[in-house]
Amino acid sequence: MDVELHDIKVLEASGTSIILDNGAIEEISANFSKRAGVRVLVDGSWGFTSTDDINAIDDALRSAIGLATQAHEKAPCTSFPITLTGPTNIRHISKVKKDPSDVPVEEKVQLLKDIEQQMKLPQIVSTNVYYSESEVHMLYTNSEGSECESKLTRCGFGITAVAKDEDLQMGFDSRFGVCGYEIFDRYDALSLANDVATAAVQLLSAKASPGGHLPVILDPKLAGVFIHEALGHAAEADLVLEGSSILKEEMGRQIASELISVHDDPTLPEFGYYPFDDEGVSPTRTTIIRDGVLNHYLHSRETAARLGFPKSGNARAQGCGIPIVRMSNTFIEEGDTSFDEMVEDIQYGIYLIGSRGGQTNPGEGVFQFNAEKGHLIENGSLTMPLRNVSLSGNTLEILKNVVAVGNDLKYHSGLCGKNGQLIPVSDGAPHIKISSAMVGGSV
Repeated sequence: MDVELHDIKVLEASGTSIILDNGAIEEISANFSKRAGVRVLVDGSWGFTSTDDINAIDDALRSAIGLATQAHEKAPCTSFPITLTGPTNIRHISKVKKDPSDVPVEEKVQLLKDIEQQMKLPQIVSTNVYYSESEVHMLYTNSEGSECESKLTRCGFGITAVAKDEDLQMGFDSRFGVCGYEIFDRYDALSLANDVATAAVQLLSAKASPGGHLPVILDPKLAGVFIHEALGHAAEADLVLEGSSILKEEMGRQIASELISVHDDPTLPEFGYYPFDDEGVSPTRTTIIRDGVLNHYLHSRETAARLGFPKSGNARAQGCGIPIVRMSNTFIEEGDTSFDEMVEDIQYGIYLIGSRGGQTNPGEGVFQFNAEKGHLIENGSLTMPLRNVSLSGNTLEILKNVVAVGNDLKYHSGLCGKNGQLIPVSDGAPHIKISSAMVGGSV
């Protein structure tokens, strides 16, 4: 059996995290690792080995060949025409304005304490501030002659406040980016902390949301989570090949309002940025939906070959894990409607703000998300504040019910999990208005 392709990835990573819980240091941790991952393709079957002995890569390569051969013998895969594109040579060494490693730990801890003090409002009973920084140096080579190198620094913080009277309500926000300690110059963490605590206190007096099918407006954060979770995962081509995506038979069809265009772009300077993917492919913007029509899936080299699409550079892995199809910076393209214009013609509806997680099933195309808070809309104005607001429904039905797209695109960072791997991503969206959606609430 012939080896069709092999690649080698060497990662050197370091990081620091600090957790301040109720004003006390809960954790200060630093870590360093150096590891290699080796992957081999033999007659349509992959073999993968990782090792922390960088001097034993030849042994790891032989092991990966053996595993690929065994996999093919035990459960033969249909071979696919891997596209040999010739060598890719990319080198990207990120430059930060303030190297986090140059800032003393004591200074970082004091900043977190200052942030925590801004949440000391009446009725706040618990606070938490989290800080993390990381630097990852990657060397990638493959049998096509590709040689790629990157060094990326990521930095950020998260803030949580819990308020209490007869029950508990929580406020949360975070800021992370591909940057250094200058993230604290980019964002006013002290003001953000006060906003988080204020939001938690205000939720104590908010009312339960009405339920039923109503006109709704999603704020940029919730709209971004919706497009990532409900649509983005369904657009990952490995799920399409498995038959686990509602988009499997929809290519070229109208699946959303003509107002909706959705892109995934690893080249944007957001949290999901990378200069090349974990297969050495130079990434590009992928238009998933254009004017409501399904235009493209997200691909690895294998899924692109099997489905007959161009590579999109969306094979990603956590550390030296196995690369799988993942999103990067996924967003709804900006429209031309202002928020006030969206609100003014709604007689009775709901404005949903923020996200507290939820559930999606990309195979069946259904979802349920919990908003952080909301407002009742009555006679074209925001009125009563609401809590415990949820949004649920069918993904394609909701996309077709979009009647306005805002002119205020914003991005939010986070970590996305799939197959046990967490990777940095960003979701982006403006406000979007939906003519009818199922809203739920509880006391």
